[in-house]
Order: sequence, then structure tokens, then C-alpha cells
Amino acid sequence: MNLYQLRYFSVLAGTQHYGKAAEKLCIAQPSLSHAISQLEQELGVQLFERKGRSSSLTSAGEQFLTYVNKSLAILDNGISAMEHISRGEGCIRLGFIRPLGTQFIPGLAADFLKTQNSVDICFEFHTDSSQPLLSALREGIYDMVFCTRMDQETSIDFFPVAHQDLVLIVPKGHPLSGLDSVDLSASLAYPHICFTPDSGLRSVVDQLFQKIGQSPEIAYEIQEDQVIAGLVAQNFGIAVVPYMDELPRMNLDIIQISRPLWERNFYLATLKNRLLSPAAQNFHDYVVEHYASNPALTDL
Repeated sequence: MNLYQLRYFSVLAGTQHYGKAAEKLCIAQPSLSHAISQLEQELGVQLFERKGRSSSLTSAGEQFLTYVNKSLAILDNGISAMEHISRGEGCIRLGFIRPLGTQFIPGLAADFLKTQNSVDICFEFHTDSSQPLLSALREGIYDMVFCTRMDQETSIDFFPVAHQDLVLIVPKGHPLSGLDSVDLSASLAYPHICFTPDSGLRSVVDQLFQKIGQSPEIAYEIQEDQVIAGLVAQNFGIAVVPYMDELPRMNLDIIQISRPLWERNFYLATLKNRLLSPAAQNFHDYVVEHYASNPALTDL
């Protein structure tokens, strides 16, 4: 039994005439008769009763037709879906860290969609911290993620796309308030609010202190940078955080770090040796081409 036989059977059941069915299928009538005969032999039942040039389904044929039409409909839907995918249509599952969600990701996705003309593409947007995003990427939940780099993730490719400056934030009235810039070592006299160890930013800030060969006294460990800023504003400690648009509106002072020099880079992360759907691959190539032709990373 093969797909052609099933399609021949379905068309013949609809026309109930071998000549008309053969014409509709663009095959010779003897070929149609032979295919139906083989199908009946394989099933062990008679599917049609001939009445001159016409034919009608037997009770077994009517029952079999129900299964065949359902199967062909499912298969045709699958073929149609694959055709849409092959044209670059479909949904792109995108994960990203929250700081990229205000302007960077929305702008990037919107600009990409403008290049796709009438191709039907949608995005699934998800936010989280870097480590959970990369774990979900390995599990196949996302096609790609935008996050900070994790050097231990050897199965993942990281492509740089943007950067964000790190700053020291202190509550209003703090001894360091009023300074335009500061050597990071001057912050060691005060307790720090740090990111949790599973945050991608924790390793970034730790490396910053490693550059001066010292580490701060940790008062609290928090995952979200906005929560850290809120605690700093209420005098729970000071912190090194990426610059955020919310900071100037909060009850704290923002101080540039003069030494050591550092910036937080963001990357497009994809799993090595995993094929992307045409839609996701097109978006990936768009991002890589855009930033390859614009060597200066986007400032956030």
C-alpha cells in the first residue's frame, strides 16, 4: 500500500467513475484499475462494486474511506505547513534578558520584519536571566537567546551585539555621593549589594573586582538589577550595576567607574550543531550581518 493508491481510492470514491477519476488524476484508466485492484488484494476486501462504467463503494469501502480521508487531510496539512516553513514563515522563539527588552529587542525584531515583505513571521518573546535562558536554549525551548556570555558554555556560540556600561550606585548623602567618577577600590570600604551567583552579571562584577585584586563585603545577594537599585536607594548598601534608564529617576547617585575600565557585553547565543528553522535562520543571519557590517556595538 502506498500514498498514490490511497489518493486514487479517495478520488475514485468521490467520482464513482473510473474514467472521470483517471482523467482527474491525469493517469490512464488501466493504471487506476490496477492500483485499486492491488489495494483491494492487500486489504483483503472489495472496496468498489462496478456497475457498467460507474462504481460504488461497498460497506467496507465506505468505512475505509473515512480513515483514508482523515489520513490524507492530516498529511496535506503537514505538507502545507512544511511549505510555509520552507518559505521562511513561522514563529521565532526568542529569549532575552530584561535590560534588552525596552528598546534593543523590540527594535531589532521590528526592523527584521520590515525586510520580510509579506512573509508570515511571528515572534515568541520570553525574558529571564542569562543562565536560565541558556539552559532553556540547550533544551530546545528557544531558537536563540540574547544574554551575557558564559565561558563555561562550550556547546553554545556567542556573537556580540551590544554593550552596557557598568556604574557604581550609592544612596543620596553617601560619602561617595557627588563624585563624577571613582576608583573601584574606594567602594570597598562600604557593604555591597551583589547579584546572586546564578546571575550572568555576578561573574561580570566579580571579574571587575578581580582586576583590582580585591573583593567587596557582601551585604545582600539579589538577582534583579532593578531590585538592587531599589535597595541602594533605601540605604541598604552600594552596588555595581549596568546603567539603566530608571537610575536617574531614583533616589541615588550614579558614579562612573574610572578604574578598572569595563563594560558589559551582550551576545546572540545559539546552540552549536543544531539546525534552525528557515525563519529563525533568516533572523539569525540578519542579526549577524547587521552587526558584522557595524563593528561598533550598540550602546544601551
